[in-house]
Amino acid sequence: MTTFVDRVELHVAAGNGGHGCASVHREKFKPLGGPDGGNGGRGGDVILTVDQSITTLLDYHHSPHRKATNGKPGEGGNRSGKDGQDLVLPVPDGTVVVDKAGNVLADLVGHGTSFVAAQGGRGGLGNAALASARRKAPGFALLGEPGDLHDVVLELKTVADVALVGYPSAGKSSLISVLSAARPKIADYPFTTLVPNLGVVTAGSTVYTIADVPGLIPGASQGKGLGLEFLRHVERCSVLVHVLDTATLESDRDPASDLDIIEEELRQYGGLDKRPRMVVLNKTDVPDGKDLAEMVRPDLEARGYRVFEVSAVAHLGLKELSFALAELVAKSRAAKPKEEATRIVIRPKAVDDAGFTVTREADGLFRVRGEKPERWVRQTDFNNDEAVGYLADRLNRLGVEEALVKAGARGGDGVAIGPEDNAVVFDWEPSLTAGAEMLGRRGEDHRLEGDRPAAQRRRDRQAERDEAQQEFDDFEPF
Repeated sequence: MTTFVDRVELHVAAGNGGHGCASVHREKFKPLGGPDGGNGGRGGDVILTVDQSITTLLDYHHSPHRKATNGKPGEGGNRSGKDGQDLVLPVPDGTVVVDKAGNVLADLVGHGTSFVAAQGGRGGLGNAALASARRKAPGFALLGEPGDLHDVVLELKTVADVALVGYPSAGKSSLISVLSAARPKIADYPFTTLVPNLGVVTAGSTVYTIADVPGLIPGASQGKGLGLEFLRHVERCSVLVHVLDTATLESDRDPASDLDIIEEELRQYGGLDKRPRMVVLNKTDVPDGKDLAEMVRPDLEARGYRVFEVSAVAHLGLKELSFALAELVAKSRAAKPKEEATRIVIRPKAVDDAGFTVTREADGLFRVRGEKPERWVRQTDFNNDEAVGYLADRLNRLGVEEALVKAGARGGDGVAIGPEDNAVVFDWEPSLTAGAEMLGRRGEDHRLEGDRPAAQRRRDRQAERDEAQQEFDDFEPF
């Protein structure tokens, strides 16, 4: 059964905003109570937060679909709907959030670091909030905005100071078990280690973490063996330690060639050239291993490597190695730039920034893109004429009609608001007037009565009732 997962695809859905309420206050002896519809609640966010107690992405491997709760709709009596509850997903330290195109969205390092993976939708305004001096009793409310839907990839990159790299069965797990309190699985067959192991080492006044990366083989940088799965765990480590087997039973291998092969894989993976290196010749408790270590050590030192002869089984040379690693880690930490307090930068919009764009496409369609127009469209109830008229007023005040005229649009041209895959398309008719003077009864707008079947049916029914009433009034009994 899989117990360690360091890469998952997560499908997150934020909560939808609750709809606003269209209500009129009704109370005895108060015939003009006015609108009292409350606002809808905000939808919950999906938030990724670093939790030091979490070490794997296993939970999201089994349950990749996560959704926050929706906001509640508003109610009469000026009662606002309850906000949706945020969904907080704990992730391990060192988790990288990537979108489906491979773009890095967030690099979560440090306990408590968080990232909003999906934003909850805004709640719709009720008719009490939409009332104004010109529109005293709106017969509509705004709809809640849908929450974000995203597919993201979570990749775990181990956060450690030192990474032990080398061939399978070189003794990396044994070494980390004697240097720290980590207890990885140790056996005498290749690829015993299938997951990165992390340990904490104390050398004098320096405390550092050390990671045992699963064994690498030729072609690891191209995905052979366990290469690509775990090479990413080396990226954050500031010191690389080559663990070389001096007592291997394979006749075609020796420490120098093993070092060259692993270095070539690290070079092809990229981004690790400037990390300080150290070489550990392991298994020197074996007579043949001790002899081979003494033979290859001068050549490795001539290449510029600092070499240590150790035995994880016999506990030989471990103290010198741990203090040497502490020295390299301390130098690496000192070389890092000091972290400064986060500066809040305010970037106001330009005075002439309208917040939307109007473009004419090849088929003659005019497309409007912008945060406000698209949000207003999503929150409009197109079954309510007055709501549609209110949308037209808002777009007009924003300057959309003026921009359409400048772009060459004429009455009857097609206009789309929103992206190609989710746009509202309508035939544009310029408005000469706008505001409450164009309103009819609650829920109606005279500007929309021309070609709307629902409005025509209502007028026909009203005409029939008026005609029947007139006949009744004209009736004279014998």
